Amino acid sequence: MSWKFFNKRIISIERAYEVLRHPRVTEKSTLAAENNQIVFVVAQDAKKQEIKQAVERLFKVKVVRVNTVKNPGKIKRFRGRPGQQQDVKKAYITLSEGEAVDIGAGL
Repeated sequence: MSWKFFNKRIISIERAYEVLRHPRVTEKSTLAAENNQIVFVVAQDAKKQEIKQAVERLFKVKVVRVNTVKNPGKIKRFRGRPGQQQDVKKAYITLSEGEAVDIGAGL
C-alpha cells in the first residue's frame, strides 16, 4: 500500500469554498482555457490535493493536474508611507478531455 491511501481525506463543502477564492479572468487565463485549463485564486494554505478535490466536488468535473504559483506582494508607497500588497496563490487546473467549467455560473 502507498502512503497516499492513508493521507487522502475528503474535504467538506465549506472547506471547498474556502480553498477556491475566485476565478482569475485575464488574457493569460483565457488563452489557458483553450488547453482545458482554468485559473483560480486559492487560499495560501491550500494544498494541491485539496484544490483538486474542491474543483471536482463543486463543479462535478474530472481534474487531471493542478499547478500552483505563489506571487509575493509588491512593496508600494501610499501617501508617502510604505505598504505591501497581499501575497497571491494561483492554481492552474487542467481538466480532462471533454470537460468544461462555466466560470460565470455554477457557484
